[in-house]
Amino acid sequence: MLERCEVLVEGLDHPEGVCVDANGTLYAGGEAGQVYRIDLEEREAVQIANTGGFLLGMCADARGLLRVCDVARRAALLVDPRDGTVSELSTGLPDRPMVNPNWPVFGADGALYVTDSGRWKADDGWIWRIEPDGTTSVWTGQTSGFPNGACLTADGRALLVLESTTPALVRVPINDDGSAGAREVIASLSGTVPDGVTLDADGNAYVCYYRPDRIDRVSPAGTVETLVEDPEGTILSAPTNGVWLDGDLIIGNLGRWHLTRIPLGVTGVPLRYP
Repeated sequence: MLERCEVLVEGLDHPEGVCVDANGTLYAGGEAGQVYRIDLEEREAVQIANTGGFLLGMCADARGLLRVCDVARRAALLVDPRDGTVSELSTGLPDRPMVNPNWPVFGADGALYVTDSGRWKADDGWIWRIEPDGTTSVWTGQTSGFPNGACLTADGRALLVLESTTPALVRVPINDDGSAGAREVIASLSGTVPDGVTLDADGNAYVCYYRPDRIDRVSPAGTVETLVEDPEGTILSAPTNGVWLDGDLIIGNLGRWHLTRIPLGVTGVPLRYP
């Protein structure tokens, strides 16, 4: 499979977060706060904004506005790709500020779920819930082992979350009233540092690892199989997050300066664009 992987676009600053908006426009972030729009025809990255921090996860709403996690600013931010405007969405609560905002996911009801990884190996992570009006609350503290990448299930009734230091892929149900159900372990991922996760239409999870340079496919039953691994760390280098685009899996590489395209011919789970 590694021989089928290709560099989609170069010249990015250690991209971790990637997302696709409702119109199929691809975006990525950089470690110095850069927000890039990817020109797929020219295969180049165009910087459209800068938050002044360090970008991790990102997602888009129906208007094409981006929600981004900035770990340096310790905030969830709103970025308008049309003019590059950056505004603050949430920094947490007065008595519990954000520590390590990592990945944003829109729920079926329009709420934004944001993993807060906490401190490395301190087992103090949690997940925020940010309402459309900006009201912020702690959604759950069950995923305390450095909650990292996350995605919404196809039915919108649960979040899949990677815990980097557990390490494991877990499921947290979203109750009818919006509260969190009991955390369930889907698969143990011992010996790795899982970072990002995305789903296909059949419910398989694709897990990107900060360590090793590998992507696994995890079935709904929790069976783990390696999809692709790069022992040299050149095509895949600390692959952190992935998104689906026309059947291809597009991967950010925190360890290098490019996005990787993996042609799989797979349909990704439809994203929510409130």
